[in-house]
Amino acid sequence: MSLQGKVAVVTGGASGIGHSICLRLARDGADVAVLDVNHAGAQQTVAAIERLGRRALAVTADVSAAAAVADAFAAVRAGLGCIHILVNDAGICAYEAFQGMSEAVWDRMIAVHVKGAFHCVRAALPDMRAAGWGRIVNLSSVAGLNGGGAGLVHYATAKGAIIGFTKSLAREVGPSGITVNAIAPGLIETPMIHGAGVPATLIQQLADESPVRRVGVPDDIAAACAYLVSPEASFVTGQVISPNGGSYI
Repeated sequence: MSLQGKVAVVTGGASGIGHSICLRLARDGADVAVLDVNHAGAQQTVAAIERLGRRALAVTADVSAAAAVADAFAAVRAGLGCIHILVNDAGICAYEAFQGMSEAVWDRMIAVHVKGAFHCVRAALPDMRAAGWGRIVNLSSVAGLNGGGAGLVHYATAKGAIIGFTKSLAREVGPSGITVNAIAPGLIETPMIHGAGVPATLIQQLADESPVRRVGVPDDIAAACAYLVSPEASFVTGQVISPNGGSYI
């Protein structure tokens, strides 16, 4: 699936799923801007992309801040050119019981996931409309489909909102040659999962209960993303693909 001549922006590309997506798109021929609050991590991803022979750019921005996103996308255009592909992967996750949850914690979860996707899509769309071609992939979660579990009300809400955003946006921008899809991963072995405090015993239990008898790895999600942003996926829009090993069917 060739992405030669395409420029991709991947938010949250410094680690985990975002990092794997960056490398996969580069292998498929795209030049990649890595947008993350973790600039050192973004630079490491850029170095890995450049070793693959593609152009890359690290851009520091908090996706929840409109002005920061606007500046970041201006930097991408100046450094790599017009944007054809946007992958909204930036996200946060933390377990917190709903009863004791503060408004600030709730607002931050919604701001990063939902407002972040809004800001980035709004910044990328003019280039895609001008080209008559674009691919947008929003990272949701299986929690947005099944509600997650205790301590994840804020996270499941944000990820569910991403699905609604994806479906509605697909209807609006489809006539411009732009597709919009969501990926809803199951449990994936990433730094964010461990940082959120998921016990190793629970991860093993979920692996044992899964039909494929393992948890996912970031490359599983990168493979799905590679298809959705490819020319071959031109008839796929408004859809939710959930690589979850059969844990949610």
